[in-house]
Amino acid sequence: MANQSVIDALAPVLARVKNLDLADPQSAMRALNAEFPAGGELHDALLKLGRAGMAEGWLCGKEAGPSRFSRVAKPEAAQGFSIDAVYLWGEGPWHKHTKGEVNCLLPIEGEPRFCGHGPGWAVFEPGSQHVPSVQGGKMLIFYLLPDGAVEWKKA
Repeated sequence: MANQSVIDALAPVLARVKNLDLADPQSAMRALNAEFPAGGELHDALLKLGRAGMAEGWLCGKEAGPSRFSRVAKPEAAQGFSIDAVYLWGEGPWHKHTKGEVNCLLPIEGEPRFCGHGPGWAVFEPGSQHVPSVQGGKMLIFYLLPDGAVEWKKA
């Protein structure tokens, strides 16, 4: 039930992202930041849901290193995108975005930057890869993966 509230809040973004070219991440970021700006109604609603979910234990309940995380929805429940949440204050695990990745960046503490991006949106093109990291504070990130496609580093 609680996860459904996040899916519902992100529904307009999911519908919009279907029509964005993730192979042009700068254009996709500009569109998302214009339509769903940091500090706007959607971001405020997600921040409120995220804080409540973490306090109540239904969001970001697993911990590894400088992060807490959880699955919010599988692609079949969220318009073809998996939705995950990570509360990050350092480096996460390397991964490859096989079909791209869209990140909603919500500041929790300090003046956090996710891979150089402040609050708002970050988009990574298909085939890109990185070690996700947050510097300057703590950030809650909802990340959307087309078809749930991601490749994690094998141990």
